[in-house]
Amino acid sequence: MRKRTALLALLTLVLPTPAIAQPTNTVVSGQARFQILSPTLVRTEFAGDHRFENQGTYNVVNRSFPRTAYRSRVENGWLVITTSALTLRYRVGSGPFRADNLELRTAGTTASPWRRVVCATGQLCEAEDQQREGMLVAAEHPGHTGAGFVAGFSYANNGITATVRAVSAGRHRLVFRYTNGRGGDGKHENRTLGLSVDGQAARQVTLPATADWRDWRLLETEIDLPAGEHRVALTRRAADSGNVNVDSLALLAAGQPYPGGRAMDDCRFGTVCEAENGTLTGAAEIADEHVGYAGTGFVAELVGGTRVSQRVSSVPTAGTYPVVLRYSNGVGGDGKHEPRTVLVNGQAVTLPTTAGWTTWATVSAQIPLPAGSSSLAITCPSAGCHVNLDTIGINASAQHLALGGYRRSLDGYTGNSGDPRLYPGLMYRDGWCLLDDTASAYANGTPRPDRGAQPYQDGYVFGYGQDYRTALGDLAALTGGPKLLPRWAYGVWYSEYIDRTAADYRDRILPAFRQHGVPLDVLVVDTDFKAHNTWNGWQMDRSKFPDPQGFLDWVHSEGLHSTLNIHPSIQGTDPDFARAQATAKGKLAKGSCADCYVFDWGDPDQLRAYVELHRSMPTDFWWLDWCCDGSGSSLRGVTADSWINEQYARMGSFAFSRGFGSLQAGGYSGSGPLQTGPWAEKRNTLHFTGDTSSTWGAMKATIGYTSAEAVSTGMSAISHDIGGHNDTTGLRGSETYLENGQLRYTTKLPDDLYARWVQLGAFQPIMRLHSNHGDRLPWQYGPEAQASATKFLNLRERLVPYVYTLAEQAHRTGVPVVRPAYVDYPGSAEAYSTVDSQFLLGPDVLVAPITTPGLIGSTRVWFPPGQWTDYFTGQVYQGNSWATVSAGWDTMPVFLRAGGTLVERTRDVVNDQHAVDALTVHVTAGARGEFTLYDGTRIIHDNGKVVVRSATKRDWTVVVHNPDGSSRVSPPEPT
Repeated sequence: MRKRTALLALLTLVLPTPAIAQPTNTVVSGQARFQILSPTLVRTEFAGDHRFENQGTYNVVNRSFPRTAYRSRVENGWLVITTSALTLRYRVGSGPFRADNLELRTAGTTASPWRRVVCATGQLCEAEDQQREGMLVAAEHPGHTGAGFVAGFSYANNGITATVRAVSAGRHRLVFRYTNGRGGDGKHENRTLGLSVDGQAARQVTLPATADWRDWRLLETEIDLPAGEHRVALTRRAADSGNVNVDSLALLAAGQPYPGGRAMDDCRFGTVCEAENGTLTGAAEIADEHVGYAGTGFVAELVGGTRVSQRVSSVPTAGTYPVVLRYSNGVGGDGKHEPRTVLVNGQAVTLPTTAGWTTWATVSAQIPLPAGSSSLAITCPSAGCHVNLDTIGINASAQHLALGGYRRSLDGYTGNSGDPRLYPGLMYRDGWCLLDDTASAYANGTPRPDRGAQPYQDGYVFGYGQDYRTALGDLAALTGGPKLLPRWAYGVWYSEYIDRTAADYRDRILPAFRQHGVPLDVLVVDTDFKAHNTWNGWQMDRSKFPDPQGFLDWVHSEGLHSTLNIHPSIQGTDPDFARAQATAKGKLAKGSCADCYVFDWGDPDQLRAYVELHRSMPTDFWWLDWCCDGSGSSLRGVTADSWINEQYARMGSFAFSRGFGSLQAGGYSGSGPLQTGPWAEKRNTLHFTGDTSSTWGAMKATIGYTSAEAVSTGMSAISHDIGGHNDTTGLRGSETYLENGQLRYTTKLPDDLYARWVQLGAFQPIMRLHSNHGDRLPWQYGPEAQASATKFLNLRERLVPYVYTLAEQAHRTGVPVVRPAYVDYPGSAEAYSTVDSQFLLGPDVLVAPITTPGLIGSTRVWFPPGQWTDYFTGQVYQGNSWATVSAGWDTMPVFLRAGGTLVERTRDVVNDQHAVDALTVHVTAGARGEFTLYDGTRIIHDNGKVVVRSATKRDWTVVVHNPDGSSRVSPPEPT
């Protein structure tokens, strides 16, 4: 009996305890609160003042999830919460979340989701480690420490807030390292910011001008502090001039020099930590120019005498443990490409060569560590080791590598110098993510109240493993699903940056579409339609559009919809300026563009003035081409993009715009992520990705980019310039136009590039032809290219019911229209390695565009598990295999999954206004499947027999693709 009891006790320690239903989804432990929203999603909230938040935020609009079964218990001083998918552990009474007191375990990975940097007296506080409001990290000016510096303070409420700890009470020196060169406003003068401690009234500090942006200086001020933690904020207020860069800060006692020792959070035992988050000494620098790294960068080319240190915590017992280094070892600065040696706590470890600097490898070494906390140092011998160090794993090897990624725009991307840099979002290979919502405003845009010196954290820990569909569903339920556009928006768009008139559209362009049998749903009218100033005028030029409302009425009468291009500034000489300035109560400020004024959309008066300017220009929705004016938003906790796009959605059902940040936070094409961009943006926005170049490389990049952005942000409606925007060929096109009084010709693509790009566009979320004074219409190309483009544009129009159904599913489930194969096949390594060459359109259609020149092209295709049938040729491919597939311009590699369903219009139509009264269903014999159309129609098929259950009367045609490559056409089975 005793043996049996002992065995049962042992089993309870080894086996996981099953989750059970609980009366509430909330567990409170002192100042920490945990809300179990789903098996894979837990809200983690710490309130030093015990005031937990229950209001929705700009990111998080819903926490009403179905009840989740879980267990919670306190064990050896730890609160342990377990669901069917994850375990979260928090050390009871240990204060705010940080690496050593909050642990996540999911799908074999152990992680520390929260990283909290507190700068004690005498420690260096890197500005990029602090909470930032409306600001990004830059690195283009030399002389900074760490990964870079916080750049700009260019807009009201831009700022940083650092958490410091006064070791003792009394008088302290607060010192900032900054630079102040010639700003974006053209001025080179002393600048001001507001300095606030613990939420108290800010006082103004003056930052004297420096020689240039490379001239770093120290600014010192004195403050009285009691012992303990404090929040120090440096913010640009309305009365401040800003326009400075801040590298770091430090809280110092009398006589202490400005430090070099960086404050950092722990590297917890059992986790993988970022090398760039450690302390660097010597010549080591943080860089990010080589793709494939984890985190925000890597420690670049360690040379003799350099050192990377991490503070390791929570080692259970003294012993020897594996330390895993992720590194790259290409041709070093010494010209050698050979194995290198580093010292890990003095122990020599050899790092074999890698193929180059973008190839990463891992090596493991057994290193003695004491129990508890200690320091781990990777040192480069004096002879030099010339390697890049990415991560350091302490008894762990699972890498936190981003899957997918996003950016505000692809403006200027040529496709000739590697992939565009992407910023990580929801998806990671090791299966977890933290959505830090601490700084987000309330749902209505009102900032959360300041809590003084009290710490506050609010974040959502996703622990999904490889269940990416569930992660996307959690994100959609939490932050809102991706916008479902009107059905016509999934048809064919025609856009071109060239001067057009109402007569051009009415008498030449639309008749040509009709004559050549090309469908059209959306007319995009670019910027030249404006009066007074073609860039930022606010009335339609009556010489080009004599009757603006009449033009819109004509558009609607033809079954079309239109959008007008907007640039968000106004000339001081514009006829509407005086009224706009009066509505804004005189607050419109001079912008950096010539004689223009810009808007602060965070100010209600200026927002009202901006919205009213649109009223004289009737259209269905607006294209906010916000690239380089100077408008923005001073709202705290809401990015300018997401805020103004929400206003446009209210004006015209959805925003057609860039997203995920704002120009005020970075450069025209390179501005990176801001907190509420990725999570809130998708609710209102059709993302226009910007002005790319017309190259094979740029075309190819969109294959991977669409699905990368979709899975990392939840955005589903993503629109590229089909054909590219910026000409690279100089080939003469078919039209002429005037530029500065000179006659110019439009340009065109090579026929093969045009045909292949239109093919790709036919299977993207949005099919929008666009260019900068370039030909993009089928009849402007040779016979073979014209025939190909006409065929695929008509195919796209026939596919609208299917694409719209996928968009409706995306809105409900979060799983985007276009996705990488690993969303549906997470266990297949090939699903990850082929993201740049193929994608899934819904679960049932595999698309592998050809991206090489010539009349015949080919591509290497990986077929996921199952059986796949070529949509055009009927050839059948077995899953878990590779094949090289060739096609001329009349076809492309598109495949239907066995058991899948593809629905399309039976006949070509001129636009989506035509009723969906005749549909064709494609199925493959040999597997059972079911598909529900957007209107509730259920299509069930089994071994080629198809049953359609619909409340809508339609003519149905069934095409059954047989396993031998043949096909047959039949009506559906009677219900």
